Amino acid sequence: MPKLILEELEHTREKMIQSALENGFGNVNTIHLSEKLDQLLNAYHLKISL
Repeated sequence: MPKLILEELEHTREKMIQSALENGFGNVNTIHLSEKLDQLLNAYHLKISL
C-alpha cells in the first residue's frame, strides 16, 4: 500500500509543479493539487508509522 501512495505522491507532485509553472502558485488548480499532495503525505506518514 505505501508504494501505491508513493507513486500517487510523485504523480501529484509533478502535476502540481507543472500547474504552478503554467498557471502560477495562486491558481485554483495548483492549490487543489497542493492540498491533495498534503493529504497523500499525511496518509503515507500514517501508514509508515503504524
